[in-house]
Amino acid sequence: MIEIKKQRIITEVLGRPYKQGKEHLFPSRCCGHHKNKLSVNFLKNVAKCWVCDWKTKNLGKIVFRWGNRKQKQSWMELDTSLPPGELENLFQAEAQEEQRVDLPEQFKTLTGSSTFLQQNARRYLQKRGITKEDILKWKVGYAGAGDYSGRIIFPSFDSEGYCNFFTARTYGKEWPNYLNGPGNKDIIFNELYLDWNAPVTLVEGVFDAIVAGDNSIPILGSTLRKHSKLFQKIANKGVCVYLALDPDAEKKSLHIAKNLLEYGIEVYKVNVSPYKDVGEMTKEEFQDRKKKAEIVTNNTFLLQAAQTI
Repeated sequence: MIEIKKQRIITEVLGRPYKQGKEHLFPSRCCGHHKNKLSVNFLKNVAKCWVCDWKTKNLGKIVFRWGNRKQKQSWMELDTSLPPGELENLFQAEAQEEQRVDLPEQFKTLTGSSTFLQQNARRYLQKRGITKEDILKWKVGYAGAGDYSGRIIFPSFDSEGYCNFFTARTYGKEWPNYLNGPGNKDIIFNELYLDWNAPVTLVEGVFDAIVAGDNSIPILGSTLRKHSKLFQKIANKGVCVYLALDPDAEKKSLHIAKNLLEYGIEVYKVNVSPYKDVGEMTKEEFQDRKKKAEIVTNNTFLLQAAQTI
């Protein structure tokens, strides 16, 4: 009976699995893989991801790393292997560990001597409006071989200067356009360079962040969950936020704004239309639009609701 209750909690945290023998394959929250690759054995109380090799010998670690307060409390009521206080402290400490990853062995800088492959990568970046200064600032590199061959690599560094994530964008015909490195996306991209005493700008991708300028953070998608590290950091610091997501993510953008308002965060929305994303703009145009950004208040949502009647 306890195993069934634990399975129900894990399913609430990770999403619907499918069964393969004695294993349950769940969505891989640890690395964001598009297929269910996180294998969970409830009888043995263990889990392992077959993509990034994240593993644990106590399923409670899944709950305390990705679950909400209610799910954590429910799990502590079921897990009697440790006193509740010790169990919570143990998993909270593990959940707060900084993720660290290695850049690919084939990673090469886009500065210095020029090769044929480097020229192709530079040419692509130039077409996207990326300057040499941007390349230096964002530590942009590329891979001429290996799993990330033919791709430009954007590394992220945590507050201590360690690489905690990277994403790779093809500059040729490789598919898919983007490949993420190992680890999960629940990081604060390039926190090393952020000033938490100044407003931050939230955008979807790295190219958008380069155009948006200093103190811009790519959220690597169009959603920002309340329990994510970035959301919690913003809430704790109380900094002003400029939202500049793609126009096709309007509802998600307003949902993020609404959540931030609940935490007393001042939010401004930058108008990106008619562009598809910030990355299509010039840096000068984005800064001009940022100056004209409209503040988001609770009245914004009341007006939106009235317009749908």
